[in-house]
Amino acid sequence: MLVPSGLSVMVGYHVWLLYRIVKHPTRTVVGVNAINRRFWVSAMMEDVSKNGVLAVQTLRNNIMASTLLASTAIMLSSLIAVLMTSGSSDKSASFVFGDRSELGFSIKFFSILVCFLVAFLLNVQSIRYYSHASILINVPFKKMFHDHHQHDLTVEYVARIVNKGSYFWSLGLRAFYFSFPLLLWIFGPIPMFFSCLVLVSVLYFLDVSFDFGWVAAGVSDEERPKDEELGG
Repeated sequence: MLVPSGLSVMVGYHVWLLYRIVKHPTRTVVGVNAINRRFWVSAMMEDVSKNGVLAVQTLRNNIMASTLLASTAIMLSSLIAVLMTSGSSDKSASFVFGDRSELGFSIKFFSILVCFLVAFLLNVQSIRYYSHASILINVPFKKMFHDHHQHDLTVEYVARIVNKGSYFWSLGLRAFYFSFPLLLWIFGPIPMFFSCLVLVSVLYFLDVSFDFGWVAAGVSDEERPKDEELGG
């Protein structure tokens, strides 16, 4: 019962986090970052001749971060595949509390392998969107479009592309987080369950925004923008 309980805690926390991101974006770090990325894209595209190099360098740094995670994920996937075929379960069985059968070890290693492969695919998608954004963010939309509505559409489209790249990067990082309980599952359900509890506790403080920015800026509750206005 400890293994499904630990997975239920992890999945339940991320369902709750998704609800907070959708309904109350300013109360989560993911939502606040997405809002500020829209402002950043708008500022970069105001004057492409001045900010074009800075924008491309920033996106290139994000591409490098995604490439590093993708390379790490595919390397770990290869390592797990080697462990699955080498029959290393007999060597580590003395350290395992719980199921020590060959089928049990195969299920554990396969779960870790799938987790790293998902992380690889998500980070590849992040590289894809960042690569598109590095070209689109330098589009001279002021010279191409004279309608103000077209300006807003162009900036909003590029902002969505940048945010999608960041979302995929965050999901790829979450897949790495999920791998920790799965790795500890090799040594039994007890360390796996407690690692889920510890990981959820740590992620809560990393994901939740405590509105320090609004208080520090001296913004009152009446002047503070609504979550629905910022999350669109």
